[in-house]
Amino acid sequence: MRIATFNVNGIRAAQRRGFEEWLADRRPDVVAIQEMRARASAVPPGVFGEYHLAYDEGELAGRNGVAVLTRCAPLAIRTWSGVALVQRPGETHTETVELDPVPLARGLGEFANEGRYLEVDLAEAPITVVSMYLPKGGLPAHLQKPGRMREAPDGGARYDRKMRFLSAFARQLTRARRTARARGRELLVMGDLNIAHTRHDVRNWRRSNQVEGYLPEEREWFDSILSPRTLVDVVRRQHPGVDGPYSWWSWLGQSFVNDVGWRIDYHLATPRLAGAVVAAGTDRDPAADRRMSDHAPVVVDYAF
Repeated sequence: MRIATFNVNGIRAAQRRGFEEWLADRRPDVVAIQEMRARASAVPPGVFGEYHLAYDEGELAGRNGVAVLTRCAPLAIRTWSGVALVQRPGETHTETVELDPVPLARGLGEFANEGRYLEVDLAEAPITVVSMYLPKGGLPAHLQKPGRMREAPDGGARYDRKMRFLSAFARQLTRARRTARARGRELLVMGDLNIAHTRHDVRNWRRSNQVEGYLPEEREWFDSILSPRTLVDVVRRQHPGVDGPYSWWSWLGQSFVNDVGWRIDYHLATPRLAGAVVAAGTDRDPAADRRMSDHAPVVVDYAF
């Protein structure tokens, strides 16, 4: 079973840059998508071909939005918001449907309608698949220096918000993992987590210790959700002790050409599923002018 995660940074832009060709060539069985950045009515008709679509667009116009594509109709779909667009291959309707609510861990309510979380129970395997988009965050107040930031100083508000999210989401992950196990299912959490976990996950790691996405407290949080008995970073297990494979490069300068990237897109699997991995890597675009997104798809083959 081939499963991919891809932050498309806007499905309409990704379509213009070759998303449909990638989908037809790689033929994944399941795709988790982040940053669709489109209202349901604006999703290009036919862009997902013969796949079933489940999509939570969220309430932030032009931002966020998570989806899961499957070859078979999923057995169940769940979102934090309690609604999703559900389309069979060839359908073009844009009406959302109400879903069974996901019980939310304390502290997640403020994020529930932002289009950050969608999970499906696969029909073809006992796996619950999650598409996840974490907040980017910002710097704590003591690291904010006017004139050295791309964004205006905010007193640490974006940083505080991300840390609130991480604290609550850790509790939600535990709940999701236990719920999947009770249903006889493995759990696979995929998406853009906006954190580079170790120094092998960011090229310029020495200079990044005071950059959002590589702050010590963010990496400590990542440590806390991984273990051989809970969730496993399957790409890192397949590529131990090496730099990359990166999944994000800035559009600016020569970052992509020089492979000055970050690994912030993940497959986190329960141990039995992680043990079934036979290949894992990043579909890095062949050239800077042929990039579909500032991210690259992360593709894993599971013999499950």
